[in-house]
Amino acid sequence: MTLIVTGAAGFIGSNLVQALNQRGETEIIAVDDLSDGDKFRNLADGEIADYLDKDDFLERFARGQFGKVRAVLHQGACSSTVEGDGRFMMDNNYRYSRDLLDAAQGLQVPMLYASSAAVYGAGGVFREQRENERPLNVYGYSKFLFDQRVRRQLPSARSQIVGLRYFNVYGPHEQHKGAMASVALHCINQYRAHGKVSLFGNYGDYPAGGHLRDFVAVEDVVKVNLFFLDRPHLSGIFNVGSGRAQPFNDVALAVINCLREREDQPPLSLEMALLEGILEYSEFPDHLRGKYQCYTCADLEALREVGYREPTLTVEQGVARYCEWSACLGS
Repeated sequence: MTLIVTGAAGFIGSNLVQALNQRGETEIIAVDDLSDGDKFRNLADGEIADYLDKDDFLERFARGQFGKVRAVLHQGACSSTVEGDGRFMMDNNYRYSRDLLDAAQGLQVPMLYASSAAVYGAGGVFREQRENERPLNVYGYSKFLFDQRVRRQLPSARSQIVGLRYFNVYGPHEQHKGAMASVALHCINQYRAHGKVSLFGNYGDYPAGGHLRDFVAVEDVVKVNLFFLDRPHLSGIFNVGSGRAQPFNDVALAVINCLREREDQPPLSLEMALLEGILEYSEFPDHLRGKYQCYTCADLEALREVGYREPTLTVEQGVARYCEWSACLGS
C-alpha cells in the first residue's frame, strides 16, 4: 500500500523515508520542492516508487489518483524562524497544509504532520493546551493556526489526524538547512573549519551558552512518527522532544569531545574548553531579540498516555551518534 511523504528530500522527511525502507516499505511517493537541487542527495540512498513536485502532487492527490494510500506523512514546510515574508509563510505552511488535510479527510486517508514547539513562544509551560500557545514569529504562527484548524476538525474527523510538535531536532541530513540547521551541526562545522566553537552570549536572564532547549535526535522523532503510523486509531496533537532541557554548552562540549576523541585527544571540561579558547561566545544578534525561545522543554505526558514508552537520547548520546555518522560520510 502506498505511503506519501511530503518534504521527503528535507531533514526529517528523508530520515522517515530511510526508516520506512528499513521496515521493507518502498512503495513511497516522495513529494518536495527541489528548487534547491542539492537536496536530492538526501534521497539518493533511499528507495522510493515515485517523486512529485509539491504543487503537482496536491491536485492529483485530491482527485484520488494514487489509489489506496495508507497514510500521508506531511513534513514539508518552510522551517525558517526568521523568514519575514508572512504571505509566503502562511501560503506554504498553513494554506497548503489545510488543503492537504481537506483532501486527506475527503479520501479518508490518515495524515501525520509536522507541527512545532515554536507555537509555545516564550512561555514556560509546554503542554498541548491553547492557553500555553503564544508564538513569537510568523513561522510559529503558521504552525499554531494549522493546529487550531486540526483541533476544530478532530471531533468529526473521518480518518486519523496526528500533529507532532517537534522541539529542537538535530541529526543526519540537515546540511541543506544553512542557518536554520541545528546548533549541533553548526558546532561540528565550526570545529572542523576553525578548531573551535562559538555560541550566543548572554541574553535575557540566561548566561552565555546557557539558554536551555529540548534537543531531540531525529531518530527519536522518526520513532514517534512510526508509532502513530502503526496505530491509525490514535489522533491528536502531541509534543515530540527528549523531555529534558539542556544548555547549548552541553551540545558544544559534546561535539568538541566527540571530535577530539577521533583525534586521540583527551576530553575537556567546560572550564578547560573556555580557557583554551576552543569554546567562545559571540554577542547575541539583534535580529533575534524578542523572537527567540530561551527555554523549551517538552511535556511528554500526552505522548506517554497514548502508549509511547520509548526512552529518548540525551544530547551526549545523540551528538555522539551524529558525529560518528558525519565522520563516516567524510564531511
